[in-house]
Amino acid sequence: MHMADDTSVPRRILLVSGLSGAGKSSILRILEDLDHEVIDNPPLGMLDDIVARAERPVAIGVDSRTRGFDASAVLAALARLRVNPHLRVELIYATADESVLLRRYTATRRRHPLAPHSSVKEGIEAEVALTAPLRAAADLVIDTTDMPPPDLRQFVESRFSPWVEGANEGLTVTLMSFAYPAGLPREADLVFDARFLRNPHYVPELAPKTGLDSDVAAYVTHDPDYLPFLNQIHAMLQLVLPRFVHEGKKYATVAIGCSGGRHRSVTLVEALAKRLSAPDGMGHYKGSGQWPIMIMHRELARQGISAWRWARKPTETTRVEPY
Repeated sequence: MHMADDTSVPRRILLVSGLSGAGKSSILRILEDLDHEVIDNPPLGMLDDIVARAERPVAIGVDSRTRGFDASAVLAALARLRVNPHLRVELIYATADESVLLRRYTATRRRHPLAPHSSVKEGIEAEVALTAPLRAAADLVIDTTDMPPPDLRQFVESRFSPWVEGANEGLTVTLMSFAYPAGLPREADLVFDARFLRNPHYVPELAPKTGLDSDVAAYVTHDPDYLPFLNQIHAMLQLVLPRFVHEGKKYATVAIGCSGGRHRSVTLVEALAKRLSAPDGMGHYKGSGQWPIMIMHRELARQGISAWRWARKPTETTRVEPY
């Protein structure tokens, strides 16, 4: 395939798919704001031609409404495009809980594209089955179940802001705290359970605070098993994350959970972020000193206490603006 741009910097090609109502259109609008050329639902047979003609990063929406849609055909196109060394091709998949999708459809009174004459629930179930191979192959799964529009924008911007020559390949690492009763983070690649550590929730003066407060962090870190646990997590990440890179993964989410997602898990995520963002945080693994590292405290974000932030920002060459 002939490319219009023969520079040494791979051009980003994003295929954006997922469940109807899960936010695919919103993701495409954000990418358009980030200077991607956006084409939504072109015929699958046109993908190669679109990519060949484009002169900017491209985001292409592909879902069950696409003419000739077939998950295996999408994956074949993905594999075909990835052969070209001038392209950096990624598959994004947007999803949400069925109950949330049902609520969104009820609010808009739209019919599901796969169930024009039956229930929305049946349409969702059919689409989940139809697109399952794409979810399994996705470089990034974005679950918008509990992600309000501002968080979705920040999430997408943090990963896909324009890059220029010199931007490093590697891994973007997200460290996330969460509460087990609220459910496991679906995007997590590794999950650690901190519920065995002593709980500040039962200390009246600490209960209303969070692991972002120094006295709460001090309480948690004085547990005799805290430091060995942190050391073990750090050592495991030094082993596993480089293997993720060798496998071609571009994103890794490490989740640490506790009962309320406010104290122990937050303390651990903050400490782990400091370790990993240090110059030798991944030992001497080549390039790891430039890996962007994000922090997300899921339950604190839902309560309006904390949002996404960088422990290590992307390098200047990626032109990602700080938040």
